Amino acid sequence: MKRSRTRGALLFIVLLVLGFVALVAGLSLVVGDEDDSGLADLFSLGKKIGVVKVEGTIMSSQPILKELRKFSKKSSVKAILIRIDSPGGAVAPAQEIYREIGKIKKKKPVIASMETIGASAAYLIASNSDRIVCSRGTITGSIGVIMMLPEIHEAIKRMGIGVNVITAGKFKDMGSAVRPLREDERKYLKAFAKEVHEQFISAVATGRKGKIEREKLNSVADGRFFTGEKAKELGLVDSLGNFYDAVKIAGTLGGIEGDPKLVYPEKEWDSYLDTFFESAASAVARAVSRASLGGLTPSFR
Repeated sequence: MKRSRTRGALLFIVLLVLGFVALVAGLSLVVGDEDDSGLADLFSLGKKIGVVKVEGTIMSSQPILKELRKFSKKSSVKAILIRIDSPGGAVAPAQEIYREIGKIKKKKPVIASMETIGASAAYLIASNSDRIVCSRGTITGSIGVIMMLPEIHEAIKRMGIGVNVITAGKFKDMGSAVRPLREDERKYLKAFAKEVHEQFISAVATGRKGKIEREKLNSVADGRFFTGEKAKELGLVDSLGNFYDAVKIAGTLGGIEGDPKLVYPEKEWDSYLDTFFESAASAVARAVSRASLGGLTPSFR
């Protein structure tokens, strides 16, 4: 009798959890549009494209790297689409994202879709994708390096302000705004910029291998920006089209039949839901296991 009541209680718990799961699943399907999160992830297995946005000036790689790695590990995500609308940014973060795309490409296709602008560091990121898609009027290219060093020493002098700078090392205060740039410093900075520029060109040449010859790339890698239409003529991009044209290409390369499901990085609430469902699933499994093996498991009474 006691065992019967225990099994009845376990069955009730299982049904309660499953009912809650079904309720949240229904809400996810009603509320969700193209955003796929939490339990809704179960309803389009193998038909998903992960969308990662690169927007504004690129100063940090960490958020984008985190999103890329998460989608790369999901077996249900068959391709990743990077939606770019950025004028560029810092060198090192763009290089880190470029490198991560190279790793992901070995497992699943990565497609870049440019909106208004995808230039400089943003183009570096796109160049390592399997395909680049943009509109005819998208601003892209700008393969170059810029360093801006303001000088305010004349203004400081007129205000009668003095600045004392103490250094150990000839170039330690190089680029200081409170004094003119020395000629040897200018020469050093030019060499530094040239080295970074060569890294940029080399990375694009690797990412676009077979799509643009190195000689042609060198001729256009002088900081000029181009329309999407001109960029396609030069071999800097692959196709002209909008976001959904890029989605179609990503689906084809990812082997997805029919309309793919677009999934975006999870919001904080979605992470809580995932944690809950993971815990709930474990609880159900334990309850079922106890109910079926209860008669065989030794216990102290």
